[in-house]
Order: sequence, then C-alpha cells, then structure tokens
Amino acid sequence: MALVTTKDMFEKALTQDYAVGAFNVNNMEIIQGIVEAAMEEKAPLILQVSAGARKYAKPVYLVKLVEAAIEDTGLDIALHLDHGEDFDICKKCVDDGFTSVMIDGSKHPFEENIRLTKEVVEYAHSKGVSVEAELGKLAGIEDNINVDARNATFTDPEEAAEFVEKTGVDSLAVAIGTSHGAYKFKGTPYLDFDRLQEIHKLIPDTPLVLHGASTVLPEFVEKCNEYGGNIPGAQGVPEDMIKTATKHGVCKVNIDTDLRLAMTAEIRKHFAEHPEDFDPRKYLGPARAAIKGMVQHKIRNVLNASNKR
Repeated sequence: MALVTTKDMFEKALTQDYAVGAFNVNNMEIIQGIVEAAMEEKAPLILQVSAGARKYAKPVYLVKLVEAAIEDTGLDIALHLDHGEDFDICKKCVDDGFTSVMIDGSKHPFEENIRLTKEVVEYAHSKGVSVEAELGKLAGIEDNINVDARNATFTDPEEAAEFVEKTGVDSLAVAIGTSHGAYKFKGTPYLDFDRLQEIHKLIPDTPLVLHGASTVLPEFVEKCNEYGGNIPGAQGVPEDMIKTATKHGVCKVNIDTDLRLAMTAEIRKHFAEHPEDFDPRKYLGPARAAIKGMVQHKIRNVLNASNKR
C-alpha cells in the first residue's frame, strides 16, 4: 500500500453518493486513531495538514508518521495540504511527498484566484499530484483562517464552472453556509442546497469539497464543559445536512473541530478523575480511542463510506 492521490477516491465517491473523510492531523495519537478507524471500516482516507499543523509538528514529522501509518495498517492514504496560501508552500509540499494540495486563493479577486490556481495545477500535475482550490469564502476561525461573517461569500455557480474550465483543478471547495471552528451557526443551521445543486449541475464531473463540516457532536461539547471546559453554545453542521450534500457532488468532507473536541473532552475527563496521573500515555491513550470512535461514527453514519476501499 502507498501514498495515493485523491483521483480514484473521488471518481468512486462521485458515482456512488458517498464522501471521503479528510481529517486534519497534528500528532501521532490523532493519526493513529483516524487510521485505525478507517482500517476497521474499510474506508478511503485523506489525512490533511494545515498551516497550524506545519508550524506545530513540522511537515517532515507528519509525513513520516503518515508513512508509518501506511506501513502499519496497509491502507492507501492521500496526504493533503489544507489551505495552502501561495504557490511556494504548495510546491514545497508537492516536493516533500504530499499527494494532494489545496491552493486557497479565495481571498483574491476572481481572475487572480484563477491565475494562482492554474500555476499550482500546472506544477502539481507535472508531478502527478492532485489539486483542490476554493471559490467563495467561509466564515469562522481555524488555524490561520479568520473570516468574519460580513466578509463571507457564497460560491457563484456560473463562476465555479468558469473557474474549473480555466484552471483544470481536480476538486473545488465551495461555500454554501458552513464555517470553520466550533461556532458555525448562531440560530437555525442552514446550508444553501439549491446553490450546491446548481453548482453540481454545471460541473457534474468535478468533485466538490465541504470545508468547515464538523458536526460539533453535543456529547463532546457537554463532556468538555462538564470537566472544566468553557465552550457554551458551540454548534456544528447537522449530520443529515452532510448526508444530503454527499448526494449532490460533495466527495470530500473536511473534519477538524470534531477531532479536537473528542480528544480534549477525554483528556479533561481523565485529569478530573485521575489527578495523580502525569504519564502522557495514561491520558493520550483514551484520547486516541475517543478519536477512533468518533471517526468510525463519521465514516459509517455520516459519510456512508464504510466498505468503499
């Protein structure tokens, strides 16, 4: 088994109405919990690295950990750069062995986004690497992403079709109402499925990507708060909405916040119940198990990706 691109994964997902989970990774325990879940569920898997993860763990460590996970589990895994901010970081990750990169030019004007994305596509494709881009802006805060609600914009379907045609990008992240972080909705959750369907209709062969798609599972929020946390009112995307999105071209669903909540809730619980413990293995082990259970739930009940490997 090996590091693979997302091409074959998305071709299958697009025709069978399921999505591949793209899980953000920062350390060994997170990677182990995710890959163990994917192995047991026989599910395709994308592990992705954000700017915050690169700063925290360094890419070389994360690449080697993913390579170890492949050797240990026998899985094919796509290693993806999440929210690459410019050509240079995308090129570096391609050269370092990533099999998929995202160039996020959504902060730029439309024509500049096209130019930048095309530049990355030409280099990455010459090395056999897949490219994801973004059109529209998601609100929220996560790592180096900070967009307030006033500056968030939904993806225009006609622009999406033009963008894909001019750039040759392999997949497109769209903005239809999700957001980064744990506070995705202040009131009733809403995603613009009419917009999503129109985008999919215009570019039916292009895999779509949903960022900011953690469901912020209430049990983890409640556990965090019960054991000393302070994250009241956190609300994510309802699971039924994610399921609906996978029926309209969404082949990749990004999940980060739910990993953080699962891990933190279990660690807080362990410290509260075992204040005498100072061995990291005592609390990181249960945290790893919590991540595994949460990822299995996502694969099986939200992404419909079990037995799709």
